[in-house]
Amino acid sequence: MQVFLENVHKYYNRGGEREVHALKDVSLRVKEGEVVCVQGPSGSGKSTLLSIIGCLYPPTSGKAVVSGRQLSRLPDHFLTRHRRENIGFIFQRFNLIESISVLENITLPLLPLGITPKQRNHKGRELLAQLGIGHREKFRVDKISGGEMQRVAIARALICDPVLILADEPTAHLDSELSHQFMESMMALKAQGKTIVITSHDPLVTTHHLCDNLYTMHDGHLREGRHQ
Repeated sequence: MQVFLENVHKYYNRGGEREVHALKDVSLRVKEGEVVCVQGPSGSGKSTLLSIIGCLYPPTSGKAVVSGRQLSRLPDHFLTRHRRENIGFIFQRFNLIESISVLENITLPLLPLGITPKQRNHKGRELLAQLGIGHREKFRVDKISGGEMQRVAIARALICDPVLILADEPTAHLDSELSHQFMESMMALKAQGKTIVITSHDPLVTTHHLCDNLYTMHDGHLREGRHQ
């Protein structure tokens, strides 16, 4: 899946006392099967950038095109379906539901698709096995380690077999060993032809050979870094 942003601005509470100009004239092109990393400090606009690419928010102005479709021209119901079928999110704080099991967390995105419980569980168990945490499927999320939570979050992002993976500060709560494991997981996804956009200020991520292009975000502005 290709991503193309041109002269994108994003305001929150525009015209109000607490107006925030989160993205300022941002342009970005991500080719199909490419891995792009966006580095920058907290509050620089990285999460907003992912939210626009992931169809969570429309740009205030400018052009945002994902998979050949200009997002601002699409109705909400189409964006919801597009997001569900094509995009996998890996959130900084995982966004897991602690009161239910690992398997139930992973299969939640399949519920609106009309897939039977048997099919959902089969698909979830396959992903758990691939990520090496099949033995945790019945555990509540609040009873597993941080590294296991990260793998659950990855599995949930992959359950609908998305073509675009968006990862927001994915190693922020992981130690060095688990961060390396995360990058290995991303390398395997790249080998499958997935398009991946990662935001991070972790040097382990931003200097990793996985990344085809590196960008730096500061105060809402995006500038291109190195090429591999």
